[in-house]
Amino acid sequence: MKKKYIASLKDKKDWIAFTKQIGDISAKEVDLLHHNVKENKVPKLDLHGFSLAESNKIVKKFIIESFNYGYRKLKIVTGKGTRSRSYDNPYISEKLSVLKHSVPEFINSDENLNNKIVKIKNANLRDGGEGAIYIFLKSNKKFTR
Repeated sequence: MKKKYIASLKDKKDWIAFTKQIGDISAKEVDLLHHNVKENKVPKLDLHGFSLAESNKIVKKFIIESFNYGYRKLKIVTGKGTRSRSYDNPYISEKLSVLKHSVPEFINSDENLNNKIVKIKNANLRDGGEGAIYIFLKSNKKFTR
């Protein structure tokens, strides 16, 4: 039988002091997005694990917010779709690889988004290659950095 650890009074005080500081810790997603924007100056959106409908909503919100903040370049990671069971027609795939093809198509077909975009192109190999795209936004005249 394992001997039970009994915390000392000092350990208990340290634990209580530590837990009082937990309120200062922000959500992981917020920290990562803030760090990414601050370090790279290119906002990034990763769509791994999202459905097509969810991705379209998230992408639309991401592009509009980024345009409103005055960003000129975005990176969206869609994935390469290597797990697809249908290589001939990605739209009937049973996996999420449909995002690679449908996200750029969704952006181009949405008039509100299309008016904010200069061009969409595949990302460089170091940024995800075929599994990611860059979106270049028009200048937002309302926003000056």
